[in-house]
Formats: sequence, structure tokens, C-alpha cells
Amino acid sequence: MAFFTLEEIFDMVVMTIVVGYIFSGLFKKPVQEDYDPLKQIKQGFFSDDFKFAVLVAAPAIIFHELGHKFVALSYGLEAQFQAAYFFLMLALLMKLMNFGFIFIVPAYVSIIGRATPLESSIIAFSGPAVNLILWLFAAFAIKKNLFSKKHNVALLLTSKINMFLFIFNMLPIPGFDGSKVFMGLVQSFL
Repeated sequence: MAFFTLEEIFDMVVMTIVVGYIFSGLFKKPVQEDYDPLKQIKQGFFSDDFKFAVLVAAPAIIFHELGHKFVALSYGLEAQFQAAYFFLMLALLMKLMNFGFIFIVPAYVSIIGRATPLESSIIAFSGPAVNLILWLFAAFAIKKNLFSKKHNVALLLTSKINMFLFIFNMLPIPGFDGSKVFMGLVQSFL
């Protein structure tokens, strides 16, 4: 059995492109000394800002969902990464209409099979746990100067995005990972 189907890879690529486009105006690559504004125009859709937005935003989402997928697979369940096409299209429309704040669920993992409440709780926590690890690693890398200064902006944005995703996903609101973690723990121990 392959870890990824062609459909999953396609969904990851589509989600990455849309997320990169949505955040390309927000996450801008730091300007270099040899900046050429005509280069940006010539690059078109795949500008440096788009590539930078893909670099800092997409991994947080993809790794979050893969955390869910691999833990579910480890419990013998079927799990498949899926792009949330409705929300991606909605986000594209919001971007084109110049909405100031765009909130979406760009992807999810569909899980098939029976899991115990504790297993469900662990599966739900695995996505935010990945964001926690990425957040702490990026913050540690900045603090200890593990990479050259030119990477600090990307590390800072990686830290902030993963911090937001961890905290937001752990809120005990129905439908969020935090609610599933909480309910699974309650059902397991009470």
C-alpha cells in the first residue's frame, strides 16, 4: 500500500497553489539589494512573493494534516488527505474581492474505521502537535541563530503561523481538533 495516492498528491499541489496565492500579498519575500521590479512582473503568477508564501504557509497546513493521517494509519485506520475545494474556492473569491481577513479550512483528512475514544483523541492531537513542534523549532532556531540571518523572516513567519494553528486548533470548539481531543479524553477516562 502506498502512503499517498495520486489524488492526495494532486490535492496537496492544488491546496499549496491556492494557499500560496492567497497569502502572496501578505507574506512578502524580503527585498534583496539587487532587486529588479521588472523581474517580478516577468515572473507573473509564480513571483518571488508567491514562492515565499508557499514556503512559509503550505508546510504548516500539509504537515498538520499528515500528522493526522500517519497517526490514523498507525492505528490501522484508512486515512486520506483531501483539499477542501469549496473553502479554497471561497478563499479565492474573497482574495479577488480584496477581503481584509480570509479564514479557511484548506484541507482535511478523512478517516475511515473504528477507533477507541483515546485513539481518536490522539489522532486529533497529532495535527496540532506537529504545529507545536514546528513553532517551537522555528522559535528556537531564531533564538540560537541556527540559520543565517537571511532565513530569519521565513523562520519568524513559520513560527507565527504554526503558533496560530496550534492554539486555534486546540480550542475546544465543536469541529476543531481541540474539541475532539477533549471529548476523546473525557470518554476514555470518565
